[in-house]
Order: sequence, then structure tokens, then C-alpha cells
Amino acid sequence: MKNVVLLENQIQEYDWGSRTAIAELLGEPTPSTKPQAELWMGAHPLAPSRVKTGTRSVSLADLIASEPVSILGERIDRDFEGRLPFLFKLLAAERPLSIQAHPDAPGAREGFERENALGIALEAPDRNYRDSSHKPEIICALTRFQALRGFRPPDDIRRLLDELGAGALDEVFALPSEGPPAQVLSDFLGDLFELSNARREPLMAAVANRAANQAKQGDALWWVARLQELYPGDVGVIAPLFLRDITLEPGQAMYLPAREFHCYLSGFGIELMANSDNVLRGGLTSKRVDVGEVMSVLDFEPRDFSILNPQPSPNGEELYDSPAREFQLSRIRLPDGEMVPDFGVPGCELLLCTEGGLRVDPVGASEGLTLSSGRSCLVPAEAVPYRVSGSGTLYRARVPD
Repeated sequence: MKNVVLLENQIQEYDWGSRTAIAELLGEPTPSTKPQAELWMGAHPLAPSRVKTGTRSVSLADLIASEPVSILGERIDRDFEGRLPFLFKLLAAERPLSIQAHPDAPGAREGFERENALGIALEAPDRNYRDSSHKPEIICALTRFQALRGFRPPDDIRRLLDELGAGALDEVFALPSEGPPAQVLSDFLGDLFELSNARREPLMAAVANRAANQAKQGDALWWVARLQELYPGDVGVIAPLFLRDITLEPGQAMYLPAREFHCYLSGFGIELMANSDNVLRGGLTSKRVDVGEVMSVLDFEPRDFSILNPQPSPNGEELYDSPAREFQLSRIRLPDGEMVPDFGVPGCELLLCTEGGLRVDPVGASEGLTLSSGRSCLVPAEAVPYRVSGSGTLYRARVPD
């Protein structure tokens, strides 16, 4: 397959989604009738993109299955057993998502096989592992984007609780002053999860009330008060006190490895991840919370992390560095003109236009296409290399060399 083809993508209408962000990018009427949380680009079986071939419309998953080497390229077909290894998304959070973590590769395989052996249906509400893959991910902000990720060091938590005056509210906040940080944090979260409703609900309300009196717009204490409004009595209400808060400005990104507790609070961005739907939730949700499974998966070691700023390459493409073997994210910004992106070993790519209008033409072939804002396309391995021309911004998802 040597032609670049337009993708028809499905929108996920989760209740935390925005009624304006995705619709505005697509040039559709706003507000949308339902919250639009995510737009999926890829071959995930739950919501695969579709492409037109002649007079037919087929799912990208079926198209890849019919021509794996032609579309994926020999390397991706071999290394990922005929599957597109990443899922590309637009994510629009009007309200916070659940606080969650994703398993690592061995944990995902073990959990998936265990639940299969127990006969739990893939779509059952008590299913934790819906596939056997891990799910590292990168999120890149299109607007200001706020999130929580990774545990604060115990001393930072103690300082926040002391400033808030929350230490006297309940012995659950009495973090020991000695011991390995990971063990201190594990014990702290375990005690929090074990609180009865009768104790937890008034405790969360009292902490949120104190936080509201000291909060500044958008800071950790403001989010404690806000989360209590949205999920009264939930253990995740105080997550901003024990998880690090982070703000991404437009164009900045962060990489999230497996086993890291995190929560996207608000904003509009591009998400690129391994092609998996394994999510273990710990709070701020009406969906299932399996405390034992979450506790077994989490990495409690406090770690520093870096905000990713795009790094320019010699031809003007900007790269977001991550250790993932399944995906690489980059950005192409053209004021007006043309460029040929960097290519290593040819492989399947997905391109998304976020502003302007850009033409994508395989070098030496006649059939290309123009992408407008919100539109995306598949570039099969046989259509590489290609040139980009026009004026606008393009995000590129591919498998790194």
C-alpha cells in the first residue's frame, strides 16, 4: 500500500470530557451534545480508526491484518507480531480523570492470564486486565494542562499537612519519621484505603474545608477543595497532598512509565501510548477500584521527573524524548514552505494536524492528501519517505528506530 489515507476516528464520550475542545479543533458546532473526552487514532479493537479503500470503509485493524508488511513495515511487523504497537489520542479533560496506574509488561501478562483462567469476561466490570500489554504513555499539552503524578517525598507530605493543620484530624496522617520512603508511603496509602466510610467521609470533608480556606487558584489545596466537590468523601480528594502536582504549558509534555500513580486534572492535549487498555483505578471514579491490585502494582518510590520540551532536529522537526520502544512523538511546525521529516528504518506512521493546512505527499508518488485542523492520516511503510508542505502544525506518531 503506497498511498497516504485519511483516518475516520471515533470519539469517546466519557463524562469528564469537554463539550468544546475536540469540537472546536474539528471545526464542528459547539457545545457538543455530549462530553467529548477522547478521539482515538489507531487500531485498538475497542475503537479502531476506519479508512476508505475504493468504495469500502474498513477498520484500520482489518486493513493492517490484510497487508501487515506493506503497512507496518518489516521491522514493526516482526517486532510487534503484526500489530500497530501504539494508540494516538486527543484528550480533553473538563473534569479530573480517575487516579490510576498501569501495569508493567510482566504484570500485564500475568494479570491477563490469571483473569482468563478465572473465566472473567473481557468486558466484565470486575475485570482489571483487558489485554496482556503494558501501557507507558506521553501527554503533550495543546492548552495549559494540569496533572498529578508520582508520590511526594514523605517530608513534603508532612509539610503540607502541617501547613494545612490536617495532622490533628486523624491518626491516618501520622506518617512515621523513620523508615524507607517507599514503605512509609505504602503504609500511608494502605491506611487511607482501609478507612471505613463512616470515618473517611467526614475526614475528607474536614480536610477539604481547611484547604479551601488557604487555597490559591489552581494550587494543590485548591484541587483538594475542588475534588471534594466532585467526589465527596473519596480517598482521592487528598491526592494533591501526596502526589506531585505538575502544570504543562502548550507544547510541553511528560512521559509516564508503568506503575506510577497519576491523575489528569484539566486541559487539552495529545496522548500517545502503547496499544493497551489496562487501567487500575484508585479513586475519583464510579468505576471499580480494586485496592489490592492497585497496591500490588504501584511504585511507591518518590522520584524526580522532567518536563519534556521539544528538541529541534536539523531539519526543523521537534522531538519529544522518551524511553518507550512502542512509540515516538514529534512535532512539525511550518510557517509556510515544505520539509521532508527525518526517517530511519521505514515504518507505519500516523499524522495529526492541529492547526492550519498541511499537504502530505509520498516522495515519487502522485497520491497525497491535505490535512486540516483535527484531521489525521495513515502513512504506510511503503509510502515513506514523504514531504510535508503548507502552513500549520503536525504531530507525528511512529515507532522509534
